[in-house]
Amino acid sequence: MSDTRRKLTTIFCADVQDYTRLMGADEEGTLATLKRCREAMGRLIESHGGRVINTWGDGLIADFPSVVEAVRAAVDTQNELAGFNARRPADGRMLFRIGINLGDVIVEGEDIYGDGVNIAARLQASAAPGGIVISSTVYDQVRNKVAVGFEFLGPLTVKNVQDGVPSYAVKIGDGSDEPPPFQRPVAPRPQPAAAVTETRPAPERRRLFGVLGVIGIVLVGINLLTWDGVFWARFPLLAFAVIAALAWSRDQRRFDRRMTGLAIVAIGIIGINVLTWSGTFWAVWPILGIAATIGLRWSMRR
Repeated sequence: MSDTRRKLTTIFCADVQDYTRLMGADEEGTLATLKRCREAMGRLIESHGGRVINTWGDGLIADFPSVVEAVRAAVDTQNELAGFNARRPADGRMLFRIGINLGDVIVEGEDIYGDGVNIAARLQASAAPGGIVISSTVYDQVRNKVAVGFEFLGPLTVKNVQDGVPSYAVKIGDGSDEPPPFQRPVAPRPQPAAAVTETRPAPERRRLFGVLGVIGIVLVGINLLTWDGVFWARFPLLAFAVIAALAWSRDQRRFDRRMTGLAIVAIGIIGINVLTWSGTFWAVWPILGIAATIGLRWSMRR
C-alpha cells in the first residue's frame, strides 16, 4: 500500500449509449467504430492536458489537473463525434455520454478509486446520448470560463453518498430544447465552443497583443528618429511576432498545440536566417529536426 495516496482531481467518465444493441447488430463494425471514437477522444483528452486512465468494454475514464480543460475536452469530443455521426445512418450512430466530477480520489499505481469516481460514473449514466453532465463542484469552477450553457438538473442519488449530488447538463448547441444536432437526420455540425474563444481573444491575450504592439511601434519610431542606415528594430519585431503567435497557439483548439508551437518556432528560425542573411540557408537543419519531430508526433497520434 506504499504506492497508495490521495489527490484532488477532475474525473472524466464516458460510455456508449445502446452499446449492446449496436454489438448485436454489427459486432465487428461496432468494435471498429468504437476504436475510432476512442482514438479521437484520447487525442482530445491529451491535447487538453488530461490522461486516459483505463478503458473497459464501451467505457473510458480519464483525469485532468484542470477542471476547465476537462469540460473543454468533453465539449470538443462531443462536437467532433457529432460530425462523425452525422455521416452515419441513424441506427448506426455511436453516441457517448460523458460525466465530469471534481473530487478527492484514492490513487493506487495508475488507477483511481473512491466516491469521486463513483459520482462521475453516476453523472455519465444520467447524461443524454451525446450529452455531458457535470457536478456542482465542476460547475462552480467553469460557469464563467467555458463558452457553453448549463441547465440545472437537480440532485442525483449516488451510492455511498448521503446527500444528493447537484448536477448540471452542459448545453453544447444553441441552447434550445431540441435534440443535439447528431440526433437529427440532417444538421450542420455545430461550431465548437473553442472556436468562439479563438475569435474573441481572452483578456490576458488581448493585453499581451496590445503591449507588444505598442512596444513595437515605439521601437520602430526610435529606430527611424535615430536612423543611421540600419533597421535594427526588425529583430525585436520578429521576437514579438513569435511571442504573440505562441500565445495564440496556447489558447486555440483547432490544431494540436504542441505541433503548432513547433511550427511557429520553425518560422521564427527562418525569419532570423532571412534577417541575418549571409548567403547560407543554415535554418534548413533546425527546420529539418522540427519537421521530423512534428511528423513523429503526428504519426503516433493517428
